[in-house]
Amino acid sequence: MKQNKLSILFPYQDEVTYREIPEESWHDLGLDALTEKVASQPQEVPLLRRVMMSLTADPRVAAFRSDVFEDMLRHPEIRERLAKLLDKIKMFYDYGVVNRHEGDETGIWDLMHRLEEYHDYILTVEAIRECLSEKDLRSEGLTNLRDTVDRIYRDQGFAALRKDVEEMRVSASEIRSLTVGINLNDRFEAVSMGLVSVNGKPFTKSGMLKNFLASVNPRDDVRKEADWSGDYAFYPANTETGLLESVGQLVESSVILRNPLAAMSLARIPEADGSANVPRQMDSAATMLTSRIARKLRETLAQYLNVSVREMADLIPELVFYTRWAEYLEKKQQAGWKFCKPEVRPEKDRTAGMAAEGFYNLKLIDGGSPETTVPNDLTFDEEKRVYILTGANRGGKTTVTQAVGQLFILAQSGIRVAAASFRYDPVDRVLTHFPADEDKTLDLGRLGEECRRFRELFVQSTADSLLLLNETFSTTSFEEGYFIAADAVRAILGRGSRTIYNTHMHKLAQDLDTVINTGATNGKAVSLVAETKGKEHSFRMIIAPPEGQSFARDIAEKYGVTYESLTAAQPE
Repeated sequence: MKQNKLSILFPYQDEVTYREIPEESWHDLGLDALTEKVASQPQEVPLLRRVMMSLTADPRVAAFRSDVFEDMLRHPEIRERLAKLLDKIKMFYDYGVVNRHEGDETGIWDLMHRLEEYHDYILTVEAIRECLSEKDLRSEGLTNLRDTVDRIYRDQGFAALRKDVEEMRVSASEIRSLTVGINLNDRFEAVSMGLVSVNGKPFTKSGMLKNFLASVNPRDDVRKEADWSGDYAFYPANTETGLLESVGQLVESSVILRNPLAAMSLARIPEADGSANVPRQMDSAATMLTSRIARKLRETLAQYLNVSVREMADLIPELVFYTRWAEYLEKKQQAGWKFCKPEVRPEKDRTAGMAAEGFYNLKLIDGGSPETTVPNDLTFDEEKRVYILTGANRGGKTTVTQAVGQLFILAQSGIRVAAASFRYDPVDRVLTHFPADEDKTLDLGRLGEECRRFRELFVQSTADSLLLLNETFSTTSFEEGYFIAADAVRAILGRGSRTIYNTHMHKLAQDLDTVINTGATNGKAVSLVAETKGKEHSFRMIIAPPEGQSFARDIAEKYGVTYESLTAAQPE
């Protein structure tokens, strides 16, 4: 993500470093599907990803973004006005200055694009000034943006730019067609061409009878001289040919001069006799014959080289980010789902903690309802650094593990989170270790792949990181898995990373006091259990000893696989 001076997403740019979360973590947390729902069109998905995957533990950034988002959420009229603006300036973002590289040639067509970019720049400044003026803005980001845009608008240079651009656009819009001349060799192959004139009216087809006569007896229309006589008829080119197809389509469609030479450059032309150079000659001829337009454009636009078009262009995707998320959350809140503004703790109070109440996984929104969704509470503090999460399958362990990761990523992006309340210290990374795909384990085996991935994850982690482990080291025997997992958790405690370890190894939670927490100085590991009531899942996570064998006994009794049940069963 480009970090520009005028930014509502990347403040304090000289002081802050961002780190990108791994692609695997993005996928493990279910955020790929979520951003596709938030985006208005597919082109916006990479934009949402780039912002949300870039994390910093600096609490000022999270607070800055959160305040901007709240302003956008409180003022739907701002979003509505910006949505109309984004529709108008699509070329500005997709094809214009955002994608131009330094050193690009400034021919006639590039100048025409620049003219349109300046026009879009003017629209952007005017629209932002209009939709932010006299609004009750509370965020530093939007207040600074409003003041900056207002200064640009009131500057005399902006008024001059607007006047010149409008005059040039009117002049350019008068060009409706080109008169093209093509020179041929003895084999009727095109060897060179040039533009005869630039016209203010489009060509129209000649009458049907004249076209017919010209086709059956063309020699009557062969002229001795090539000079313009003013009475040329227009005969659409044969659509089966190469070069003439492109030229004919160009003139017949009366293309406005935005990039008509793109059609010509696609012509299929003979390679003999050097005629393959015709496209280059076309470009040269067009530039020469439109030199007056190009010269006027260049002279006019050169006066505004210091106008920060790129800075305003880079602001467009940032506005898209806040607008799309505000629209998405507003709809979900109206449907009854609860979201809250995350509260980031200031630097002086930081203990790398978290207090989340009533949170849930965003994937539950699809196919679920607010009334049936079970919220959870969880706290990280100086004592509770690592949770060993155990319980039965389908009890919500993975869902809760994902939800904690979602809380941090959305909060640090400035977005409201799926919770009743959320107070936190930002993380520098969210790192996940979920089961690997089978095709990734062929060389090392599943346990070897798990160990390699865990080591890479651990090396990246710091005391400010969030680690989410899902059935890590579960692909081997219990004895081997327990031995590796115990060492891994002890190492995590030494580093101080906030961690949830979702596992079926109940012994790991049973041995916290005797093995895991022995000698720990950066907090403790705590047993977290997916609660059951009457042998049914409650989908709540509670701090409690692991249910272990007692829970397994209940399941065995439910399905009739205890020793007593099995020996009492009669053959069918």
